[in-house]
Formats: sequence, C-alpha cells, structure tokens
Amino acid sequence: MPFAQEQTKSVAVASEQLSKTETIKLRNKHIGQACQLFYRSDPLKIVRGQGQYMFDEEGTRYLDCINNVAHVGHCHPEVVRAGALQMATISTNNRFLHDELVQCAQTLTSKMPEPLSVCFFVNSGSEANDLALRLARNFTKRQDVITLDHAYHGHLQAVMEVSPYKFNQPGGEKKPDYVHVAPCPDIYGGQFTDKMYPNADLGALYAQPIEEICQRQLAKGQGVAAFIAESLQSCGGQILPPAGYFRAVYDAVRSAGGLCIADEVQVGFGRVGSHYWAFETQNVVPDIVCVAKPMGNGHPVGAVVTTQEIAQAFHATGVAYFNTYGGNPVSCAIANAVMRVIDQEGLQQNALQLGDYLLRECGHLKQEFECIGDVRGVGLFVGIELVEEREGRTPDTKAARWVVNRMKQLHQVLVSSDGPNDNVIKLKPPMCFSRENADEFLLAFRECLATLTQDKLATEAATVAAAANSTTHGVIASTAETLANKTKLFERQDRLIKSV
Repeated sequence: MPFAQEQTKSVAVASEQLSKTETIKLRNKHIGQACQLFYRSDPLKIVRGQGQYMFDEEGTRYLDCINNVAHVGHCHPEVVRAGALQMATISTNNRFLHDELVQCAQTLTSKMPEPLSVCFFVNSGSEANDLALRLARNFTKRQDVITLDHAYHGHLQAVMEVSPYKFNQPGGEKKPDYVHVAPCPDIYGGQFTDKMYPNADLGALYAQPIEEICQRQLAKGQGVAAFIAESLQSCGGQILPPAGYFRAVYDAVRSAGGLCIADEVQVGFGRVGSHYWAFETQNVVPDIVCVAKPMGNGHPVGAVVTTQEIAQAFHATGVAYFNTYGGNPVSCAIANAVMRVIDQEGLQQNALQLGDYLLRECGHLKQEFECIGDVRGVGLFVGIELVEEREGRTPDTKAARWVVNRMKQLHQVLVSSDGPNDNVIKLKPPMCFSRENADEFLLAFRECLATLTQDKLATEAATVAAAANSTTHGVIASTAETLANKTKLFERQDRLIKSV
C-alpha cells in the first residue's frame, strides 16, 4: 500500500497527554460501563494505525486481523487526503447541491444490480438498517419482520428488536410479537447440520421455517413487511448460508407481500473476493441493501440503496427525510476515495486470492489439531470453530477466549471470538492484508493450538497418575497407551511448528 512517507517514516510513539493508567481511570469514571472494551483485564491503548497494523502507547506493533472497519487499511493516505481537503473546503448538510454526494451515489449504485438505483445516506449501519425497516413498512403497509437467530443489526430501538444477538442476552428486552425469529442457517452447529442431514438440501431445510412463518401470516390475513438478514452472519459466528437458501427465502417472503433487506454492513465492498457484495454469492437481488462500516474506512458514513418504486412510495408520504450529517460532503468524499482505492489497488482480487490461501492453510491445521471443529469462510471473512471434541461438536468457549488473549499477549496478533457459544475465532482484517501477514497469523495460531494440545495432554497425564492407585493394571496400561499415542501426535505437530 502506497502510504505517504510522513505516515510510514517511523514507529515513534505519538505524543500523548495521559498515561495508560490515567486513561483507564478516566474511562472508568466518565464512560458508561456498558460500553464494551476489548481485552478488559489488560486493555490496549491504541494511539496510531497504519495499513493492517495498530500501535500502542509504547510503540508495540499489532497485526490487525479483526478490523473490517478500516477496510482499505488504517489511515490510508488517499482517504485521509480526501477527507482533509473536503473538510478544509466545506462541510454542510445534503440539502445543498454538492458533487461529492451525487458522485458517491452514482458510484455506489453502479456496483449494485438493477433495479437498485436510489440512495439515502446515513451515518452508521444502525441508521441504515433502521431506515430500511421504515422503507419496507411504509411500502408494504405491514409491521411484521422476519429475522434470523443470532443476528445483529445495530443499537437503535427498531433494529435491536430484530437482533436476537442482543435481546436473547440476560437483561435483553422482550421480543415484540411482530418480530419472527427463524433459525440461523448454520450447517455446522445449527438446527440442521451436514452431519445430521448429509445428503439433504440444507438450503431448502433452513428456508422451510421462514416459509411456514409466511404461510401463518397469510392465513391471518397479515403477510409480512420484511425479511432482514446479514448476507453472511458475523456476530453469529462467521456463518455462510447453504446454497439456494436466500433464493428460497426471498421467494417465500415476496409471496407474503414482504421486501427483502440485505445487511451488508459487515461484509460488503469486495470482502468476499468473488463478488463486490456478499448477497451476490447466493445469486439473489434484494429490494433494499444497507451498507456502512467499510464504506468510510473508519469515518462514520452509511447508505441505504433501494429501487425507484420503494423510494417514490417513501416520498409520497409527504414527510421529508432529512439527516443532518448523512451525505455531507466530507463523508461522501471519503466514501468516494475508499471505493477508488478498492478498485485501483485490486483489493477485491486480493481478498479472493488471500482468502483461498487462508482457508486452505487453516484446513491443514484442522487436519493436525483435533480442537478445530470447522473452518469456513469466503474471501477475507473466515471463521475457525474450536471444539472440545469433534464427534459431538461440543463448543470450546474457554479455549477460544484463551487463544484470543494469547495471540495478543505473546504474538501481538489481534483476533476476536464470537458466535452463540463464543467459540469461533474470527478473521476479517483490512483488505490490504498480505501473504506475509497471513503467514504471521498462521504461525502464531499454530503455536496457540500446539500449546492447547500440550496442556490437555498434561492434564490427561495427571489424571492417569491420580487414578493409578484405584484402577486395574490393564485399564492403566490402556490409558497410558492412548496418552502415548497422543503425545507422539503432539510431538509431530511441534516439529511442524519449528519447521515453519
């Protein structure tokens, strides 16, 4: 990535006004405790970013494998220049004419399939999804919405209502009766798995509950307003729906008079590699598409893209839509720069090639380490599910959390865990991630898995020793033989690690 010289000259620590201890003290005093903090027991104080790296107050460099917000890389010089220049020129609301606004809309819609051609600009994914629901309810004159289990669509009231990831937590608000939750199409750990139904059409199986919801709504004479889903679930554990799923679902929803909303806030703008938008991997065209996070590379900007018909129905209400900062010239200049960089630097193609490499190498790790139950993903959107044992696919939450912390503390590699059992290691790095970065992650991750295996063997050995005085000699011998075989396996893995 062609970072400006002044941005890459050194890794000197940026001047700071507060020590880390003082920062923590003030955060605890003035920032709501409900606000999530990564690595709470030993939080990072990040003072600078560059490309796929972040730096703490001591100048320590961390490889960022989780930041799908800094889509083209932290502080990309073209994006920074575009924002700074426009900010130094004029920043006002979109009720005035401005070229950056219309050029942004033109570029964004040019990357969408027909008939998606009209934009509404907002400031975040939460706002985008909220507006999408308003558009759908206005167009259909209905209220009911279908969502997926474990889904997360934002923090505003309307989208919290369709986010089981939030309302199913202890203390979460009760789901409204007009919200219907269908199973998450997780073929590894969900309601219908490839193990339980090895020869079945899993797309059709997972679509069936939504078809049944639509039929019940029609029988009551109500229908549905919308179906909203992340094209690939992120908080739900890096979920890739089975083939044909969205096509069957969209057909059912539309037959019930509803609109189909694709939430691309996490996975849009080329991250999947094969396509610019993740919904395209299922060969469907939504009625409404919501985008945000990567669109601004860290700057708050988002958009809702829909059809002329739906937009015109919204206009026909006579209630003007106005968003103070949505579509302001600075935000649009930044979004325009982001889309230029994606194209000019071939980042979508990079996601495709590097994603294939990561999936292949993680697949090799799965063959070596029993604690990996599943490896899944597309492009630079990868999930590695850790399990206690493969046969039962028992989630290993403790191991995943341990790996996240060890990767940060020992290897200075930042990953996260998520999913309903918090046992899926997530990779969604900046799109400028390189082959060298992938190898750095793989080597660090391999060390963590090897240490997990070693610790487990040590625990088993201690159990055998403790049982020695109360177990028959034959059983002890059998257990010891099993342990010896596992130890040999670990030693083979350990040699592989040292050979990298």
